[in-house]
Amino acid sequence: MSYMKEFTKGLIKENPNLVMLLGMCPTLAVTTMASNGLGMGLATTFVLVCSNLVISLLKKVIPDTVRLPCFIVIIAGFVTFVSIMLDSFLPDLAESLGVFLSLITVNCIILGRAEMFACKNKVLPSILDGLGMGLGFTGSLIVVGAIRELLGTGKIFGFNVAPDFIEPMTIFILPAGGFFTLGCVIAILGVITRKKPKKPDCAACPVRESCNKTESREVT
Repeated sequence: MSYMKEFTKGLIKENPNLVMLLGMCPTLAVTTMASNGLGMGLATTFVLVCSNLVISLLKKVIPDTVRLPCFIVIIAGFVTFVSIMLDSFLPDLAESLGVFLSLITVNCIILGRAEMFACKNKVLPSILDGLGMGLGFTGSLIVVGAIRELLGTGKIFGFNVAPDFIEPMTIFILPAGGFFTLGCVIAILGVITRKKPKKPDCAACPVRESCNKTESREVT
């Protein structure tokens, strides 16, 4: 049950983008198209899972004095591998992501999970934590990218879905549209996940009689 909790917490409850507001730079920069969001999200997820795995295995070997530099070196190795693979097999996607693909190395989501979780926990929970956080990040990028692409170009994943009589609003593929769309998605998720405050259980309260007396005096 705890393993499932480690995996699912990053999907919505602790979503790195929409709840913890991490990784805002690539979110705003690459989400002009849903396909870019998917590519960036999957690349980040791969690096996140692999770096969590290695850091968890080496947590007793890495000295505390050089912990962060070691984390960055490990992460940079996986980012280099992803960059080479994308340049070789998906050059168009690599060109679309541009410099933000290399900047995964210093993504605060990956460094945060390495520092706060992977270096303190066992391998399997660390992998599940990285996978859940990565998929939550990927989902948020796809949602924001799909909305911006639909409203800005009338397409989703490159396919025309909007009727011809609807004029695309190009502002949504500009930086201002990115800020607006991300803010709306964060607000909607906050409304959906907001918990209502629990009503006090007066029957189980040991001082309910004094409370009732106080209320009756105030009414009088």
